[in-house]
Amino acid sequence: MNKSILICLAVSMLLAGSSPVILAAESTTQTQPATSSAVSADTPTMGFATPLQWKSTGVLIKPVSDETHNIVSVKDPTIVRYNDLWHVYATAYSNSARTWSMVYLNFKDWPDAPKAKLHYIDVNPNLRGYHCAPHLFYFRPHKKWYLVFQSQQPQYCTTDDLSKPETWTKPQDFFEGKPSGAPRLWIDYWVICDDTHAYLYFTGDNGRVYRSRTRIEDFPKGMSNPEICIEGPRNDVFEGSMTYRIKGTGTYLTLVEAMSPARYYRAWISDSLDGEWKPVDNATTWEKPFAGINNITFEDGMIPWTRDISHGELIRDGYDETMTIDINNLQLLYQGRDPAINRRYDQLPYRLALLTLDRSKR
Repeated sequence: MNKSILICLAVSMLLAGSSPVILAAESTTQTQPATSSAVSADTPTMGFATPLQWKSTGVLIKPVSDETHNIVSVKDPTIVRYNDLWHVYATAYSNSARTWSMVYLNFKDWPDAPKAKLHYIDVNPNLRGYHCAPHLFYFRPHKKWYLVFQSQQPQYCTTDDLSKPETWTKPQDFFEGKPSGAPRLWIDYWVICDDTHAYLYFTGDNGRVYRSRTRIEDFPKGMSNPEICIEGPRNDVFEGSMTYRIKGTGTYLTLVEAMSPARYYRAWISDSLDGEWKPVDNATTWEKPFAGINNITFEDGMIPWTRDISHGELIRDGYDETMTIDINNLQLLYQGRDPAINRRYDQLPYRLALLTLDRSKR
């Protein structure tokens, strides 16, 4: 039994609520892209007969315009729990500015989210113009908050106080020019660190997930040329990737948004951030996704308000650069929209809602 299979088995048992037996396995140095074709026969199941089951809230965060900001959507959220508050940064399309921008809000508990005030990031002179798809974390070596986003190239800002969006520094580029290996359209940037390196993952709307890396001591500079780490049909490996370390294990989880028939998430696992990614059985198809309209129900009495389970973030167990999640307490803040409204993409009325893993359905 190879190491990747053992990792799949461990994650399956964790998701099923069992305690995995840790087995010794020889290491492997082979690294190659994992395709998004059907799960291979030697990949173990996830430890239960049906896919993950989720329950969704109604809309928790929606666009709220003011006299100078006419926004039509709130999407692409990044979220941390810090100082007894939830802090959310997200993308908003501004009809008044005619570009993608960002908003910030905080609240104590989820019932308070619909009442939370939106702060428009472009009031910070450093962040006017096109900036979107934020990713937020605290980088312990620098004792700074980092906000990573697309501008179109990957950029970052820092601050000492994430609750004051006016304090973010001027955006800086990760790369000097466009590196060799980057796709034509690189988007949706994500940073995660292990003990020695910081990794920058992103997608290209082209069936590929890419990664670069630099030593922890060199971050945020020194990123390597991107390499392909997950590959498949464009509809199946589209955008909005996110990568996490699973708490208490040496296992990493990557989710990638698929595009069709509606937006949904597929899952891969690996034993290292620079290793091979293996598809997770029963979590990689439209019929059996990691999270999609086919494996969610809505809160009792609620009319389903979205078919898209789109660009979001899992709720982390912490807020630092390790991007750690507790597999036994999975929640996903995601974007959805009224499927009856079909407009140009920048005019789609995305809102944010919360999925919670429903273990009672197993």
